[in-house]
Amino acid sequence: MKFQLHVESDNETGKVLAVYFRLRQGRSATVREFSGGAAFADFNKKGELLGVELLEPCQISVLNKITEDEPLAERTKARNFMRSAVPRAMVKAS
Repeated sequence: MKFQLHVESDNETGKVLAVYFRLRQGRSATVREFSGGAAFADFNKKGELLGVELLEPCQISVLNKITEDEPLAERTKARNFMRSAVPRAMVKAS
């Protein structure tokens, strides 16, 4: 796994518009939508999770759902990375 974070924000207001968490290098073969279009996940041909894009605030449980098919060690690393890096503006209160 190779973690990277990209945050897109409005240049005038500083408002976070989108967040992309890269978990692995590779070419996306499939994109799955989560949380009514608030989150999207990229998967390679092998079904491995490459990255997650948040376009709107969503529950932190969405990140758990997206990573649930990862092997345990990778799942834990991916969840820890995303939870520690996600801007507060992109997380809905429980």
